[in-house]
Amino acid sequence: MPADRTTWSTADLCDEHEGSISACENQFTLYGGLRAFRGSIVTVQCDDDNVLVRHALSEPGDARVLVVDGGGSLRCALMGDQMAELAVENGWAGAIVNGAVRDVLALGQLPFGIAALGSNPLKSGKRGTGRRDIEVTFGGVTFRPGDTVYVDDDGLVVLP
Repeated sequence: MPADRTTWSTADLCDEHEGSISACENQFTLYGGLRAFRGSIVTVQCDDDNVLVRHALSEPGDARVLVVDGGGSLRCALMGDQMAELAVENGWAGAIVNGAVRDVLALGQLPFGIAALGSNPLKSGKRGTGRRDIEVTFGGVTFRPGDTVYVDDDGLVVLP
């Protein structure tokens, strides 16, 4: 789904769906070229290892959003410009990284939404550890595969 700002905002969604919407408490920074994005959730849980992130973004995105739970670690980047370019090529709407990204200037030039906790120029490990397509929880929100996440300058919200 495109980020059509004339039809939604996270603040308006919170008002419309009070009681059934979840708003993430974590303060994310938007690094991608899109200031707003939304889509069906796909999840990856990994610790300082982005192999499963690359595997997910290598698949058809179908305008979905990849939620990467890196445990809030800022020790290394779980996504950079090459992975974001791969995501764009495969039709992903965006990514939320509960961790760090790198290549920040390049990320800002891509037609892709990226929200992350911070940046770090160090690349991640390549062991292939972690899990996919599971519920992950951070910032007081549980991200379930198939639910819809909306991200804009006000924050990120999840609707079942």
